[in-house]
Amino acid sequence: MTKKLFNKITVSILFSILVIIIGVKIYSVYFFPGINDWNYSQIEKIQREHQNDNSNFSFVVFGDNKNSVTTFNRLIKKINSEKILFSIDVGDLVEDGEKEKFRFFINQIRDAKHPFLTVIGNHELREQGRSNYYDFFGRFYYSFTIGQSYFIVLDDANETNLDRWQLDWLEKELRKSQNYRYRFVFMHVPLYDPRDAGSRIKIAHCLHNQNFAQKLNALFDQYKVTMVFSSHIHSYWAGKWGKTPYIITGGAGAELAGTDPEHYFYHYVRINVSPQKISYQVVKLKSPPFEIIDRLFYDIWIYLDAFITIHYLDIIIIILLVYFGFYFTLIKNSWLRSIEKRLK
Repeated sequence: MTKKLFNKITVSILFSILVIIIGVKIYSVYFFPGINDWNYSQIEKIQREHQNDNSNFSFVVFGDNKNSVTTFNRLIKKINSEKILFSIDVGDLVEDGEKEKFRFFINQIRDAKHPFLTVIGNHELREQGRSNYYDFFGRFYYSFTIGQSYFIVLDDANETNLDRWQLDWLEKELRKSQNYRYRFVFMHVPLYDPRDAGSRIKIAHCLHNQNFAQKLNALFDQYKVTMVFSSHIHSYWAGKWGKTPYIITGGAGAELAGTDPEHYFYHYVRINVSPQKISYQVVKLKSPPFEIIDRLFYDIWIYLDAFITIHYLDIIIIILLVYFGFYFTLIKNSWLRSIEKRLK
């Protein structure tokens, strides 16, 4: 086989690969099949699996994975070994709302062995992602019951408040929940930032409208909400807002917000429910060292790892296009040189 023939065969193969990859890319971005109301179908699974209203059950809560690859996959694998009824991700499922990033997230959670629910976060709104979220997961706020437990999922992804319609809906749901023993509320953005308590410098990674936060807090107090779960702050915190207990669980894989080992580590929270009581267990996952420089390099790697994993097709396409660019430039130069020789 001559070198010229070999080059032609190589180029033909690489060009075919390029066409196939571009086809796969176009399909994955523009024609990826919808999920048909993911959360609703997951709730149906939960209620089919839980037949005995008086039996004990457990569920897990976590948030802020933001297209994490290594840590979030490790989390999924870990909760698969848990004996739980379902899990719920309280927002920032993706780095931004592009359809391709939602597709990657969905492929990750397909490995979950238990029903998997989601809450919309502020990162899902980026790149016009609200419509993509709706196409995949359905309603932005919803409720369901399991035995004597009432679950309310809210949409405060605008980081400011709930609109009038959602607030009216919430009040009705809380009134209905009074007939149940336990009331759990899930929202991505917390009412307040626990790091601001007693501090002169306010970080305020919470609802921007603090008057509305206080109104919501009073509503939770009035109806004796059992626990409010949120994330948004990449860490773990627990305490009380007024009379209402809260847990902030933002350790599902995104960059951690500090180095204090008491709060900044990867984790999820397991909740055990029985007719007599509720218990909460923080399950820690492997986390980077508690040093600023180590965390900085780790955070850079999180985004690099996610970028390469999600955009590997784009990277291959760019490499092949560059290759063809150089190849055809060499052919063009060779052709021009042959013409110049003929003219001479």
